[in-house]
Amino acid sequence: VDSDIICATTGGINPTCVPSFSDWGEDVDNVPNGMKELMHLDGWDCGLGFTALSITKEVIRMALGAADIEAENGSIIPRMELKDTDFADVWWVGDMSDGGLCAVRLINALSTDGLSLQTTDNGKGQLSVTLKGHVSIDAQDVVPMEFYVQEGTLE
Repeated sequence: VDSDIICATTGGINPTCVPSFSDWGEDVDNVPNGMKELMHLDGWDCGLGFTALSITKEVIRMALGAADIEAENGSIIPRMELKDTDFADVWWVGDMSDGGLCAVRLINALSTDGLSLQTTDNGKGQLSVTLKGHVSIDAQDVVPMEFYVQEGTLE
């Protein structure tokens, strides 16, 4: 649905999903580094970065992370506390060269880098947005990113 599209972007979309590990044998005598039986997956750092060209109230609110859009005058007001509604699932869907689609779902996304707006003389304003996925206390074993691929066939 067109109303679900967040904004026009430039420079591409950058989804990232990076694991962090601990080597429980790294300080044990006579144990080689990186022994698979002693490797522990600590967690995942999942995010989605993009540069927005269409700057709307909702995109500014999203970039700020903890903010509200005032109904009376439409201003965007940052706040000092997080609300559960600040977190939302964000999807990116893109075309593949074979005619198929690739989709990424960032779960419990929240902007972690704040607002950074760059303007140029006679140019377009660009708003950098970095969203980070978050694990929920209610689903602690769910990695905050999912990937979907629908293969296509070129005709």
